[in-house]
Amino acid sequence: MQPRNSISALIISVAAVLLFTMSQQLRARDIRLMSYNIHNSIGLDGRLDTKRIASVIDNVSPEVVAIQEIDSITGRSHGRNLLAEIAGYAGMRHLFAPAIDFDGGKYGIGILCKEKPIKEIQVSLPGSEEKRTLLAVEFKDYVFACTHLSLTEADRLKSLAKIDSVAALFDKPFFIAGDLNSQPGDRFMEQFTKQFDILSSVEAKTFPADNPAELIDYIAVKKGASEIAGTKRSKVIDEPLASDHRPIYADVTLKQSPAKIISVKPYLQNPTDGGITVMWQTSVPATGFVEYGTSPDDMKRERTLLDGQADWGTLHKVRLTGIEPGQKYYYRVISREILDYGAYRKTFGDSAVSELRSFTLPSPSSTDFTAIVFNDLHQQSKTFEALCNQIKGIDYDFVVFNGDCIDDPYSHAQASHFLKELNEGIGADSVPVFYIRGNHEIRGAYSVGLRNLFDRPGDKAYSAFNWGDTRFVILDCGEDKPDDTYVYYGMNDFTSLRREQAQFLKSELKSKDFKKAGKKVLVHHAPIYGLDVDYTDYNPCLEIWGPILEKAPFNVSLNAHTHEFAYHPRGTRGNNFPVIIGGGYQMDSATVMILSRKGSEMRLKVIDTQGNTLLETTL
Repeated sequence: MQPRNSISALIISVAAVLLFTMSQQLRARDIRLMSYNIHNSIGLDGRLDTKRIASVIDNVSPEVVAIQEIDSITGRSHGRNLLAEIAGYAGMRHLFAPAIDFDGGKYGIGILCKEKPIKEIQVSLPGSEEKRTLLAVEFKDYVFACTHLSLTEADRLKSLAKIDSVAALFDKPFFIAGDLNSQPGDRFMEQFTKQFDILSSVEAKTFPADNPAELIDYIAVKKGASEIAGTKRSKVIDEPLASDHRPIYADVTLKQSPAKIISVKPYLQNPTDGGITVMWQTSVPATGFVEYGTSPDDMKRERTLLDGQADWGTLHKVRLTGIEPGQKYYYRVISREILDYGAYRKTFGDSAVSELRSFTLPSPSSTDFTAIVFNDLHQQSKTFEALCNQIKGIDYDFVVFNGDCIDDPYSHAQASHFLKELNEGIGADSVPVFYIRGNHEIRGAYSVGLRNLFDRPGDKAYSAFNWGDTRFVILDCGEDKPDDTYVYYGMNDFTSLRREQAQFLKSELKSKDFKKAGKKVLVHHAPIYGLDVDYTDYNPCLEIWGPILEKAPFNVSLNAHTHEFAYHPRGTRGNNFPVIIGGGYQMDSATVMILSRKGSEMRLKVIDTQGNTLLETTL
């Protein structure tokens, strides 16, 4: 049965704080490969100048560079480590592979790179006039090899088999760059191109640098690398002086494997007002849409649009509306990598499909539910895992993370990493999650951007919503110190936010939705009642909200922040309703709450990491 109301997709734009992160990810799968025979840093003017070589490299801004013809601690170079000097000037890492002993030191090839290598392999290659070598360096997504082949074609042909055997060691794209001492059409190049695809330019010559007449420098990739989407650009650089060879580079786009496209699995948000939001993240820019339906065999495809354009990027948020209460829906998300988004041409990679999952929204008159509430995890994975073990076997309908769970977010990657842990720990692809902000979610460079990882009711840090016949009111307490505290540098104004919520509370308590609800639950991070003076003498929420809440008919208030479990029955702290405060992040203090309702009875159970029941009460 299809829903009576149409299901539409609502795009929710990403805040500007994420644009920098996204732009970095847009370039993350593009790599610039460079090769340069530097003639031992001696230019055609006879001057040895490592800074000049580094400047040439720096102007190209490659991720990795194959260097040929370089001394290491030789008499000819006055005992200098030339590769280290170039790497220092260019701001890159360096790896050296000696081919021969020379003049008290070594002479050979090297690799400069920005990314930290996983491992390196050096293999000797034949050379009748001079021994040669191959240096292969493995990175996360690819392998890059550098070589300088023999002047003798027979040696070069023998070298090809050794190069191929090294490439076979890796299940990644294998790039090779260097001075191959062979021109297009030579017997060696005919054999080489049967096994490797040339990525660098074949239109321009590379040697000699002042008046190029030969093409002998190349960048290539082992054939069959399905991860390679293609070469965006390649060029022989017009540099006639710094060396006797001209440098070359190629820009290569890597495709992401389908298994790695979805980096944060779908998680359900904001199950309110007959709708639900499906969110997920991708490791690469991608288009995204949801397939959904009341039967897994009959699902429609829905995407999000912004002024007629399909949304794309790495953060995906689709709002489905018109969901029929009580009806089970099946869904999955599909993301297709975008390799290049041009004005008149777009290039796509592979698609990833998430596992089939389902969700059900409660009917307005339903009473029964079970909710799980965590708090103050402070990114302690082992504590969270221990608490999750205590709720195994419980059939819960939604989950609340009541603040200070994603600790002091300083980057998108850090926040997303623990968000992924939280979502997967409680199965957020099948049960909706409400993320409430604590004071530690307010701190850190990514604290403003953090809100874009969630879809909160009303797009505010505070809200009210119904789960069936139960009304939930969520408040945001802000920081736990005054706005003018020096560590905030004048960038906070939670006083205004609390006053704004005071008006919200007044309206909410008078609303029909609140008055008609069979049960009423208040949730916020820092306690208003029970925040003892020995913990802090700063409690602005009590000052601003206390007069409004002193007669409010809530059945319970669920709080956190103090890192100590506490139960304050109605009237014991000036509270008009029971107050339950969750524990801390240590194994011996952490707690999880189980809030359940069956018919007219609502109960709360609090357990610790060992499964001990600290509280079980009827509300």
